[in-house]
Amino acid sequence: MSTSATAIRTAAHRDRLRWWTELPLLAVVYAFYSGIRLLIRGEVGDAVRNGVGILHAEQLAHLDPEHWFNRLFSNHALLGIPADFAYASLHYIVTPAVMVWLWRRHAAHYRVARTWLMISTLIGLVGFAVLPTAPPRLLSGGHGFIDTMAQYSSYGWWGTDASAPRGLGHLTNQYAAMPSLHVGWSLWCGLMLFRLGRHWLVRTLGIVYPVVTTLVVLGTANHYLMDTAAGVMLMGIGFALAKPALRITDALSVRRHAGRQGAPVSARVMAETAAGESRL
Repeated sequence: MSTSATAIRTAAHRDRLRWWTELPLLAVVYAFYSGIRLLIRGEVGDAVRNGVGILHAEQLAHLDPEHWFNRLFSNHALLGIPADFAYASLHYIVTPAVMVWLWRRHAAHYRVARTWLMISTLIGLVGFAVLPTAPPRLLSGGHGFIDTMAQYSSYGWWGTDASAPRGLGHLTNQYAAMPSLHVGWSLWCGLMLFRLGRHWLVRTLGIVYPVVTTLVVLGTANHYLMDTAAGVMLMGIGFALAKPALRITDALSVRRHAGRQGAPVSARVMAETAAGESRL
């Protein structure tokens, strides 16, 4: 497809989505996610038992790299401090930045990508409710983990309550380790950058970012390896559901609009509306 044709298609897709409706939608979804995540804390005892159960299952399978990475980060401040800063900030900076980049540069892909991320995030809430899980850093000392966020808290804005700013720990749910949305969101960002980036540096960042995020969440003792795998699976489910969800909402929108106009909805119009999104 020619550059001019791509530009026309991008402009058409952006015209369908106005920022003054898109931004409130994203804000409402994120506020809903944050509020529900805070409310579904679960019992601390259950969360600790689930965390210990995950760790034991990994040890039986000899797939428990958390201890090694945690010792590495806790013994070497040159690794641990940047990792803590990355954990406390990139999750909330990179994802919005990629969404803005998609909106401005790849509007034809934005709606599917946004829906993919939203569905995956909301499904993650189900995991938090069904399986409240204490991260490795909140297990008893006998399990051998060091909370690097607490260890290096004097270097950052966080306290001892995960990445929450000091004094605001009560506004976060520390027992929502399963699945890892840090890994899930970073994978989404990486795939967008690698799939749509035109410069080799952008595509390289698409590979590096989710890999680094995975190492960070393990090394800071905020997640188990199984959490990261669940985060990847979660994004796969969200990807599979994104286009069917858009087809349903588009069909309902067309029917609602036709009902207001008093005109029948043709199969051709519904098909064109449902197929209006480009492939990712």
